[in-house]
Amino acid sequence: MPVISFVSSKGGVGKTTSAVVLAGEFAAAGRKVVLIDADPNRPLEAWARLKGTPDILRLMIDDSAETIIDTIEDARANADFVIVDLEGTATDRIGFAIARSDLVLIPLQSSVLDASEAAKSVKLVHQMRKVANREIPYRVFFTRVPPAIRERTARDIDRQFSDAAIPVLPATLIDRAAYRALFSLGGILHDLERSDVSGLESAKENGREFAQAVINALKGEGA
Repeated sequence: MPVISFVSSKGGVGKTTSAVVLAGEFAAAGRKVVLIDADPNRPLEAWARLKGTPDILRLMIDDSAETIIDTIEDARANADFVIVDLEGTATDRIGFAIARSDLVLIPLQSSVLDASEAAKSVKLVHQMRKVANREIPYRVFFTRVPPAIRERTARDIDRQFSDAAIPVLPATLIDRAAYRALFSLGGILHDLERSDVSGLESAKENGREFAQAVINALKGEGA
């Protein structure tokens, strides 16, 4: 079953939020999902404690580079999708997880610093391709995008990625209150009520678009 790893060497780019949104969309569609928390800060574990997880979604904790491969393979045997949330610093564990991934997703916000850090993650994927001796698909994607306008900086970064032949996911995660609410209320997007947060339907639509773009990337589309 597909293994999707979220990789970023910079904190605060929405990596864990993106992982939870994606897992929630797959679970809402009736697919068995395993989320692997491989971040020493345990953000997924803290999220799961708030409300628990749907029966169809399971959380696994990984502690080190020595265990990550076994953790991924155990999860793969029992799920339709495995989603790995990796730590924000360069470690052997990240490299091992990338080598076992069917798709690597690299989030960034629309800043030059984020673009520079994303480029480091892209370089790491290319290095692990050589180590694993196989193609490892990846996509960069924008998170926390303002809902009304797209900044010039984001357009410039998009163009630079295109010039460098770096594939960009054709879906962004908009900055929505519903996504932030997941980490104060727990659960997945589809557990929230309109009374909980504003703009819920727009967030759900954005989540569906994001999940479909990831599915398309797994199929090799838009490379």
